[in-house]
Amino acid sequence: HPYASHLRTLDSSIKRNTAVIKKLKAINDEQKDGLMEELKSVNLSKFVSEAVSYICEAKLRSADIQAAVQICSLLHQRYKDFSPCLIQGLLKAFFPGKAGDDIDPDKNSRAMKKRSTLKLLMELYFVGIVEDASTFINIIKDLTSVEHLKDRETTQTNLTLLASFARQGKHFLGLQKHGQEAYDEFFMGLNITDDLKTFFKKSLSSYYDAAVAILMSEHASLRAMESENAKILNVKGELSDENTALYEKLRKSFDQLLRCVSSLAEALDMQPPVMPDDGHTTRVTTASELSPSGKHFSAVEPIWDDEDTKAFYESLPDLRVFVPGVLLGEAEPKLVDQHGKVHEQTGEHKLEQGTEVQNNAEASVPEHQLEGKTNVGSKNREKKDKTGKEISKEKEADQKGDIEREKVRVTDGASLDNLLQRLPRCVSRDLIDQLTVEFCYLNSKANRKKLARALFNVPRTSLELLPFYSRLVATLSTCMKDLPSMLLSMLEEEFNFLMNKKDQIKIETKIRNIRFIGELCKFNIAPSGLVFSCLKACLDDFSHHNIDVACNLLETCGRFLYLSQGTTVRMSNMLEILRRLKNVKNLDPHHSTLVENAYYLCKPPERSARVSKVRPPLHQYIRKLLFSDLDKTSVQHVLRQLRKLPWAECEEYLVKCFLKVHKGKYSQVHLIALLTAGLSHYHDDFHVAVVDEVLEEIRVGLELNDYAMQQRQLAHMRFLGELYNYEHIDSSVIFDTLYLITVFGHGTLEQDLLDPPEDFFRIRMIVTLLQTCGHYFDRGSSKRKLDRFLLHFQRYILNKGPLPLDVEFDVQISCALCWRMWNCLLLRPVY
Repeated sequence: HPYASHLRTLDSSIKRNTAVIKKLKAINDEQKDGLMEELKSVNLSKFVSEAVSYICEAKLRSADIQAAVQICSLLHQRYKDFSPCLIQGLLKAFFPGKAGDDIDPDKNSRAMKKRSTLKLLMELYFVGIVEDASTFINIIKDLTSVEHLKDRETTQTNLTLLASFARQGKHFLGLQKHGQEAYDEFFMGLNITDDLKTFFKKSLSSYYDAAVAILMSEHASLRAMESENAKILNVKGELSDENTALYEKLRKSFDQLLRCVSSLAEALDMQPPVMPDDGHTTRVTTASELSPSGKHFSAVEPIWDDEDTKAFYESLPDLRVFVPGVLLGEAEPKLVDQHGKVHEQTGEHKLEQGTEVQNNAEASVPEHQLEGKTNVGSKNREKKDKTGKEISKEKEADQKGDIEREKVRVTDGASLDNLLQRLPRCVSRDLIDQLTVEFCYLNSKANRKKLARALFNVPRTSLELLPFYSRLVATLSTCMKDLPSMLLSMLEEEFNFLMNKKDQIKIETKIRNIRFIGELCKFNIAPSGLVFSCLKACLDDFSHHNIDVACNLLETCGRFLYLSQGTTVRMSNMLEILRRLKNVKNLDPHHSTLVENAYYLCKPPERSARVSKVRPPLHQYIRKLLFSDLDKTSVQHVLRQLRKLPWAECEEYLVKCFLKVHKGKYSQVHLIALLTAGLSHYHDDFHVAVVDEVLEEIRVGLELNDYAMQQRQLAHMRFLGELYNYEHIDSSVIFDTLYLITVFGHGTLEQDLLDPPEDFFRIRMIVTLLQTCGHYFDRGSSKRKLDRFLLHFQRYILNKGPLPLDVEFDVQISCALCWRMWNCLLLRPVY
């Protein structure tokens, strides 16, 4: 071996070699150079097998593969028995042997290990450490075995591994791209026979076809389940938890398999599979595929208007984080037979005692009788061992325990009354969440009944409380299942009572009742079937107060049900019935307006989508640099990137973008001027074009006097001033612009249109320009020019009449920058 004589001169001590070998278990790109230097300084001839075992155990990332290849290459060149031992060790990741000692119990870790090992083996083959391409035959045979298709997780793992193999070793499959001489010459030197290429391609294609067949079968099962769910929804109005969970499990499995199969198809340069009539496999039911208007229902359309509303209805606090589980009924406290132990539970344990007593409040007599019988039985059994004195002590302890429990009951009752009095004042999410947590410390069956009654008796004019009350119920429902049922039972009973009376009184009570049901529906507490039955009852007798009730229900939760999965078609049908009833019945204007508002709130009229402007990638990049990336810290980077652009193609568009300073932040206008100054050092004509266009835009704004252009005009005035600050224009340009603003259009027939007396916007333009660059006119000819203009400006202001407060404030702010203007303003008469 060429390194045999050299290795004898290196350190072969056990301590030194062991220390170096251990580092092979954590190979990464950052420590590669240092580790290679250490490997060059030691003699591992007697420790090759240990080094191989550590390399095989290393958890390599994709970025660390090349570092591992270089280290293996170094060891391969020095030790002749390294390569065979390494290949044998790496293959154990795919074929662990009968003992199975090295199998990782975690399936995800095992899959990641296989993937990194396969990548490493491929790279080792490319550099010549693995010399025989047939090494991969057994690996591919194992991965493409039909037996693995029975296990879903194994199938997905194998598809991912095969896709990685196909992407990395396209030459193995005969898929390499020709045209690059060095590339073709390298792969020709690998000596991969046509038989091997045929084997690999045939194996992967066969496995891909089998996976596609499973995918099609699973897709058919998914669509069949959707159809069945649609029938159940049409009959019952909702799906059971079991059906929903089963569907979600099948849908998730299908989506994962589809991603893996598509990835393999892409790696094999094939078209990914297309599912027949697909597009709705993520829906719970196919009933919502088409809206009544015949167009596809947009699943992308959000249910909630904004993120705050979504958080209010969906992000509920987890009570288990704030409240001990024993107070939520998740862990029953152990009952003790000896009442003497009850007296030891003082302080913080009194609250738990009160909870126990209140839970048993309604059945107090039977429980006391049962307790008495239990005590008598125990006393009879232990009568021989107890004296009369001990029995009297127990009776005394029982009496003290009863007195203590009565005190806790009174205390908890007062606390609950205090909490219920605070309930109507909880008009924010934080307040209602805090009160919810506090109620958990008073949790008992009797207290839950009192809370449900208090929620039900919400004042009929306090409709703003209903969302917060519903949030309280939704939060507590996770641990107190009986509270929602009690409240819903009372609300449903009240609705039926009010509907059956058919009188035209208590409209506020009816609206409060139906809105409460609607808010509970948005928290998924009230079932959609209940809401639809209430709405149907109103539509069956669509007159008088029933119209108000139906419209209030639709305003509360109509759009929620229209956009929710599974209730779209049913709500669409109800809305269609509502529309027909409005057209048939002769409603008064008030009710007609209510119905229209409710209908279009749930189902807004269709509008044509706004067509976004398509820009070339180069223009998109320029806009990103100027309107997104530009700030104080990145201005130099943006300038360098702009200089790298093809100037002949981009100069005109850059001028156009520089003039759109109103589209960026107003505070960053000076950065655009700075970029103009930076580019002018390399392109002389650029800043001239920018200045000309800015002056032209200012004049166009004066000619049009359009209110919609005012923000743009102020930005251009600021930009012009910043251009003067960076010495791109002379002071004469500034003063010409100032005089142009004050005199343009005056003395003409269009004066009332261009600058009417009640229009003070030109004053704002002048103030903006003076605030930007006026402080530089403090000496020489510029000072004299400014003094003359300020007198002219004062005359212009006095001709306008009394200034609005906001305009006068802006003028005073600009005065603080220039004392001459302040003195000039003192001459102004007081109105």
